[in-house]
Formats: sequence, C-alpha cells, structure tokens
Amino acid sequence: MTRDTYRDIELAQLRRLEFVSFAEGTTLLLLLVIAVPLKHLYGWSTGVRFLGPIHGLAFCAYLWFTIQTVTGGGWRIREIVRVMLCAFIPFGAFFNHTLLSQKMASVRNDKKS
Repeated sequence: MTRDTYRDIELAQLRRLEFVSFAEGTTLLLLLVIAVPLKHLYGWSTGVRFLGPIHGLAFCAYLWFTIQTVTGGGWRIREIVRVMLCAFIPFGAFFNHTLLSQKMASVRNDKKS
C-alpha cells in the first residue's frame, strides 16, 4: 500500500469516529433531556426503554471506533484519555469535534506535502 492509501484509511477512520461520537452524544442527550424526565415526571418509561438500548449500542460503537482509531498511531496519551473520558460526560462528544477536526486537518495537510 502506498503512503496516500494509509492516509486515506486514517482519514476515513477519523470521519467514522466523528460520526459515531456525534451519534453517541446525541443519544445520551436525548436520553437525559427527554426520556428520563418523562419517566420520572409522568411515569412514561417507553422513552427510556427505547432510547436506552440505542444509546448503549452507540456507546459501545464509540468505544470500539475509538480503540480502532487510536491504535493506528499518532495519538498522544492526553488525547486518548480525553476522547475516552468525553464518552462519559454529557456534551463530551461535542467537545471531541474540535480535536477530531484538527486530526483530520493534520492528515489532509500531510497528504498534500
């Protein structure tokens, strides 16, 4: 494989991680802001029963894609810890957007040189 092919693969992996990060963050917010209050205020647990497993799947996918991405190399320990911890914090996935955008820009710039 050529160097450009590896960069294309890395860029695609970062895009997938960005998408899964957004999905995980969105499902967590929907769960915390809509489903849980409806369950506790109005006794309507259908939202939690529906969104809970979806968020669980998104969370597992996020962890899986994070591990796949960082094992490719080029990540500092601090960045890895940040990406992993943001999965446990509401709005955390949205904080990752900046880091992932910087990583993608770096890969694109490396590709041009």
